[in-house]
Amino acid sequence: MKEKETKDVVEPKKENMKQKIGLSMLKNKKVIIYVVLLAVVVYLVYTIYLLIKQPTDIFTLEEGKLYLEETDVGYLIRDEQVIQGENYKNGMEQIKTEGEKVAKNEAVFRYYSRNEESLKEKIAELDTKIQGAMAQETGEYLSDIKLIENQIDEKVQELNKITDATKLAEVKKEINALTTKKATIAGEKSPQGSYLNQLINERKNYENQLNSGAEYVTSPVSGIVSYKVDGLESTLKPTTECFSSLSKQYLESLNLQTGKIVATNDECGKIIDNMSCYIATISNSEKAKEAKIDDKIKVRLPNNAEISGQIVYTAQEENDEYLLIIKIEKEIEELLNYRKITFDLIWWSDSGLKVPNQAIVQQDNLDYVVRSRAGYLSKLLVKVKRKGENYSIVEPYSTDELKEMGFSNEEINSYKKISLYDEILLNPDLEKVE
Repeated sequence: MKEKETKDVVEPKKENMKQKIGLSMLKNKKVIIYVVLLAVVVYLVYTIYLLIKQPTDIFTLEEGKLYLEETDVGYLIRDEQVIQGENYKNGMEQIKTEGEKVAKNEAVFRYYSRNEESLKEKIAELDTKIQGAMAQETGEYLSDIKLIENQIDEKVQELNKITDATKLAEVKKEINALTTKKATIAGEKSPQGSYLNQLINERKNYENQLNSGAEYVTSPVSGIVSYKVDGLESTLKPTTECFSSLSKQYLESLNLQTGKIVATNDECGKIIDNMSCYIATISNSEKAKEAKIDDKIKVRLPNNAEISGQIVYTAQEENDEYLLIIKIEKEIEELLNYRKITFDLIWWSDSGLKVPNQAIVQQDNLDYVVRSRAGYLSKLLVKVKRKGENYSIVEPYSTDELKEMGFSNEEINSYKKISLYDEILLNPDLEKVE
C-alpha cells in the first residue's frame, strides 16, 4: 500500500518536468521564428531600398543618339521649265505621266486635233468592220494574225492585274500598236482591191488625219515630267538673282498653304531638273544666326526621309531672323506635288554610347566615368564626341589617340575601355576610386 502511494507521488513530478521542458522549447522556437522573420523583413527593406536607390546611382550604358533640330516651314525652289504649245485650248493627252523621266526632244504630251473625236469614232467603226472582214477571209496570213491576236489577249489579261497608272498606260499603248500591226498585215496579205483592203486603206487615211492634226509638245531638256504648274516656276528659280530677291515678307505674300498639293494643269506641263532642289526657310535660332554658306546639315522631309543638305545662301531679316536656302540632291520626286512644306532642320546629330552628363567628371582636363562591376569600381577615360543638355555621346580612345596624348605603352596596355551595357555611377567621387 505504501509503495503505491509513493508511485503516485513521483509520477506527477515527472509530468511537471516534461511540461516545463516543452514550454521552454516552445519559447525557443518562437524566438527563432521571430529572429528569422525579423531577418527576412530587414532583408526585404534593404532590397527595396537598393531597388529604389540604384536607378539614381547607377546607369546602364546603351546605344543612343543626340541631335539638335528645329521644325521650320520651307518653300521649294526648283530648276523647272514650263512647256506649252499653240493648241492648248483643244485639251491634251499625256504621253509621259507625272514623275516620269524624259530625254531631250522626247514627246511629253499632245494637244487634240479639232475634229479628233469624230475621227476616233470613224476609226473605231472601221476597226469593227475590219475584224468582221478578217473573220470571213482565209489565206496564208492567218497564222501571223493568230499570233498577234494571242499577244493582244495576253496584254488584255495583264491589264486586269495592273494598278500602277504608268504601267497601265504602257500596256494600252502596246495593245494599240499590236492592233495596228494586225490590221496592217491583214491589208498587205489581202488581195488588192478586196473589201478588207479598202477598209484598211480607209483606216490609214483617218489615222493620218488624226496624227497630222494633233500638236506634239517635246521636252527642251532631260528631266522629270510634271503637270503641277502653279505659275511660280519663273519666280522661284535657283539663281543668285532670285535668292537675293527673296525675303520673309515676299514668301508670306505668296499666300501658299503648307502641305497643299499643287493642282494638275490640263493645258501645259513642265520639265524639272531631277538632280537638285532647294528649300528656302526663315529661322530665328542661334544656329541659323551662326550658319555659313557651304555648311553641311541634314533635313527630315514630310515623308520622314532624312537626307543631307548644304546651305547655299543666307541673309539677315528683321527681328533677328535669317533666310536660309538649303540645297538637297535626293527625294526630288517626293516633293513634286508641293510648293510649301513643313520639315525638320537637323543642325547636328551623333550616335554611340549615351551617358548622362552627371556621370562624367573631369580630372586634369580629361573626362572620366566610374564603372561598377561585381562591386569593384574602375575609373575609365572616355572621349566625349558630343555633349548635349543632359546627355553626351562617348567612346573609348584609340591607341593612336592615346599615344598622341602622351600616354606610355604601359598605360596604353592597361587602358580599360568603356563598352555597351557597362554600369556606371552617377555623380562619382574619383578620390574613392583606385
